[in-house]
Formats: sequence, C-alpha cells, structure tokens
Amino acid sequence: MRRMRGGGGDDRINTCLPEELIVGILRRLDSKPSHDACSLVSKRWLALDRLSRTTLRIGATGNPDVYVNLLSRRFVNVRHVFVDERLNISLPFHLGSLARRRGKKSSSYNKSEEDGVETNTLSDAGMAALGEGFPKLEKLSLIWCSNVSSVGLTSLAEKCRLLKSLDLQGCYVGDQGVAAVGKCCKQLEDLNLRFCEGLTDACLVELASGVGKSLKSLGIAACVKITDVALEAVGLHCKSLESMSLDAESIHNKGVLAVVHGCPALKVLKLQCINVTEDVLIAVGSCCSSMEFLALYTFQRFTDKGLCAIGSGCKKLKNLTLSDCYFLSDKALESIAIGCKELTHLEVNGCHNIGTLGLESIGKSCPHLTELALLYCQRIGNFALSEIGRGCKFLQALHLVDCSSIGDEAICSIAKGCRNLKKLHIRRCYEIGNKGVVAIGEHCRSLTDLSLRFCDRVGDEALIAVSQCSSLQYLNVSGCHQIGDAGLIAIARGCAELTYLDVSVLQNLGDMSLAELGEGCPNLKDIVLSHCRQITDVGLNHLVKNCTMLSSCHMVYCQGITSAGVASVVSSCPNIKKVLVEKWKVSQRTKRRAGSIIYYLCVDL
Repeated sequence: MRRMRGGGGDDRINTCLPEELIVGILRRLDSKPSHDACSLVSKRWLALDRLSRTTLRIGATGNPDVYVNLLSRRFVNVRHVFVDERLNISLPFHLGSLARRRGKKSSSYNKSEEDGVETNTLSDAGMAALGEGFPKLEKLSLIWCSNVSSVGLTSLAEKCRLLKSLDLQGCYVGDQGVAAVGKCCKQLEDLNLRFCEGLTDACLVELASGVGKSLKSLGIAACVKITDVALEAVGLHCKSLESMSLDAESIHNKGVLAVVHGCPALKVLKLQCINVTEDVLIAVGSCCSSMEFLALYTFQRFTDKGLCAIGSGCKKLKNLTLSDCYFLSDKALESIAIGCKELTHLEVNGCHNIGTLGLESIGKSCPHLTELALLYCQRIGNFALSEIGRGCKFLQALHLVDCSSIGDEAICSIAKGCRNLKKLHIRRCYEIGNKGVVAIGEHCRSLTDLSLRFCDRVGDEALIAVSQCSSLQYLNVSGCHQIGDAGLIAIARGCAELTYLDVSVLQNLGDMSLAELGEGCPNLKDIVLSHCRQITDVGLNHLVKNCTMLSSCHMVYCQGITSAGVASVVSSCPNIKKVLVEKWKVSQRTKRRAGSIIYYLCVDL
C-alpha cells in the first residue's frame, strides 16, 4: 500500500483509518508474504500485524529455542504453533544475538545457550518458553521434535490450559508428560501419539480419565507398549470420541471392542491391527450408526461377513478404504453398495479377490460417488468402470494404478458419463491408450489434474485432445515414450494455467516444445525434465526467459544441458528454490550465487 502524504509530510490515510479496520484487513490475509508486506506500511501497521497474527510455523532445526523466545515477545495473541523438525529455518545472526540477550533474563532460556553451546533442535527449554510466551495456545503441533521430553511437555501443559489440539508425532515423550496434559488441559479435543514409542498404558489411562469428556480424536501408531488396557480406559471415559486411528500389533479385539461399545459418537475409524478380527467390524455395524469414514489396512483375519455388517448398520458411511484385505470378495462391496448409498469416496488397494461384479454394484447403487481409487486390482475390468460412468455422474477424481484389465473402453465410458471429472491419475495401465485419453479431452473440459505415468500407448494424439481442457494446471506424462513435441506444443498453446509439468523420460521431446511452453505457460512453477536426452540449453533458455515464476527444475541425465543452462535457470528465475542436476554441471560461480538451492542426485556424478 502506498502512503499518501500531505504538504507537511503527514501520513493522511493511515492516521484516519481506525485500528479495527486495519486489524480486519490483516485478518483476511491468507499468506505469510501478504502479512509481511502489510507490516511494512508503517510502524502502526507493524504493531497491529503482530497483534493480529494467530499462527506461527517454526522449523525445529536452527536454534528453535532462541526463535521461540524472540517470537513470544513479538506475537502475543498466537493461538496455533507448528514446529516441524523437518523444516530447516535458521535465525539471522543479529536476531539470534537479540534473543540471547533477552533470553538470559528469562528462566526458560536454555542454559546451554549461556555456556556457548548452540541447540539445534527444540528442547525442553523451548517448550517452557512456548508455555510462558503463549499462554492462550489452543493448537500445538510438534513433528519429530526428538529432544522434547516429559519435562518440557509438563511445563507447557501447566501454562497452556486452553490447549485443544496436540500433535506429538515422533516425539520421545514419556508417560509423565502425557499424563500432565490429561491433568491440566481439560479442553483437549484432538491428540496424536503416532510414533511416540516410549508411552505405556499408564499415561493413556490417566489421560482418558482427565480429558475424557472433551476428547474427540485420538491417534496411536507404533506405540508397542500400549495394549488393550489403554483402549478399555478410552472406551470407559471418552464418550464424545468421534475419531480413532490405530496402528498397533499389540492391540487385540478386546481393546477395540471397548472403544466401539463405549464411544457411540464414533464417526471415523482407521485400523491397521493384524490381531483384530471381523468381530470388531460386526460390532461397528451394530453400535456405530454415525460412522462416516472407515479405513482398513492389511487385514487378513476377516472375510465378507464383517463388511456385510458395516453395510447393514452404517448407513451414513461416506468414505471407505480397503487396503490389502485379501479375503474380501465382490460380496463385500455389494453389501456396501446396497447399504451405504451415501458413499462418496472409495479406495480399493491390493484386494485381489475383489473383481468387476463388486465395483459394478457400486456404480449401480452409489450415485453420490465423487472419488474412486483402484490400485493393483487385476480382476476389475472395463465393464465395472462402464457402470461407474453410467451411475456416478458426480465423479470428480479417478485413480488407477496397475489395473491390467482396464482399457480404453472403460475410460471412454468415464469420459462420457462423468463430465465433471477434474482429476485423472493413471499409472502403468498398459491397455489404456490414445482413444481413452482423447475421450477425456473431448468430454471433461473441467479437468485440472492429469497424470499418465508410464502408459506406453499414450501419444501426441492424446495430448492434442487434452489441450482443449483450458483449466489444466497439473500434467504428468513421465515415461509415455510416444509423446513428442507435437503433443507438448498443443498443451502449451491450449493450457495457459499450467503450473506443474513432468515430462521425464520422454526421448522424443526437443527444444521446440520448451520454447512453446515458455511462450504459452507463464504460470509454470515446477518442471521435471530428467532423462530427456534431446533437450539442450537452447530450449531451456527459451523456457526460463518467460517462466519467471519457476520455483523448481529437475534436469538430471539431460545430455544436452550444460553448466551454461544451469546458470541460466538460476539467473533468470527469481523465485527458484530447487534445482536438481548433476554436480559436475554446476560451475563455481553458480555455486557461489545459488548454492543453497542446488541439489544433486548423486555427489559422485
């Protein structure tokens, strides 16, 4: 925003705007760059921006304890904090020095900082600083923060008593810390304990008794010491529980049945428990009439009987995932189709006994289906998808992976019947060729996301038809060897909104297509050119000349691209964040200029 000044140098606009209006503007901003830009308008806007920010994202690598100390003094109304060990965010030296000077006055400051030892991950001192600096915290996410222990979690729980959501994925906290959360945070609704390997039944028993009235969502995975005893406590105390995710070999029927019988409001259930049998599904069908989302992974101890119970009792079911459930047959899907007519999402992955008849029944009975994923389903053929095309007019997303019996006939039926299709992902379905994809281009003009990975029969003719889908934003044709310049040129001329393109392993692609992409697709942000042997620096220069929004470029094993081409990408694209290339193609000058964004597939190349 430009500031308008009078003859005396006064800022006329900003002095007239009431604070409530400015805060209202700031709250409508949906990105950090927008907030940062507005905070530069004036000192007044900067102060109001700090007051209006409610969410912070912090990388746990790079002095996070110092970072927390600094941020807690600047942003006092923060409600949501996300700390992710996978994010690498280093604090500038002058800000780090400022935080150290201020931190020494605080008891929460990490003692190792005073001794000159730099902390590289969030520690218990950082947790104490979070608690002291953000007492109104409602949502905290700690992803793989391995240095956080029960001491830090306890100190935070005692200060942040309004906490409603806590994600401890990959944190090595113990029973004492989780028990403290149950004792202090009586409004807790959402708790994720995935990969918290040190926890035992004791902490969940205390937690359930402490926050049982408020807890709505619980996730447990790879917690080998948690058994049925903990789940019995959950079933006894957590009557408002709506969502549970379980991935544990130590859990048996007894524990899951306690949750099913004790939590009548259960709507979401995700199970990957090899020791659980179909008795659990029978109980779900009889007790959980509000069930909307059911995901079953690697179940080898139940048959169609369990799914029949779900179909009979869970009439509100909308989302169903069946993965590696080897003993399910068409009868299971027929029961779901007959009983769960509100189904909108279905994924069948590696269920080798489910075939055409089962999916055909879904097409006939589930008209509200919007997303279908079939992965490694060798027995499902064309007629099943033809029925989906006739009966599921609202289908918007279709995923097909290694379905060898599905071909052009099926895709043509989908194209003609599901004209609202926006997303189509096909991988290694070798019976699908130009005919099916041409039909998609002619009938599904709302398509925004298309992936045709390693579909050998798809060529230029298909892409020429797809170029009619002017809203296309994502295109992946990796490994489609018949595609060449003609197809990509058509895409460049017809799909101006394209932002992502993967043309890796296309041996017939040359510089002409890159030049056309540069002219026709100025919004391109990510491109993958790896293993395209005919592309040279000439085509790359034409591409980056106009695609100034490019943020990532992968170009390993491109024989025609040299160090000059790599340098042109770095110098021409101000928003570039990642360049993947062989090490020997990066000159010393390019390393000095953009070493932080250069990535190597193999350091010895």
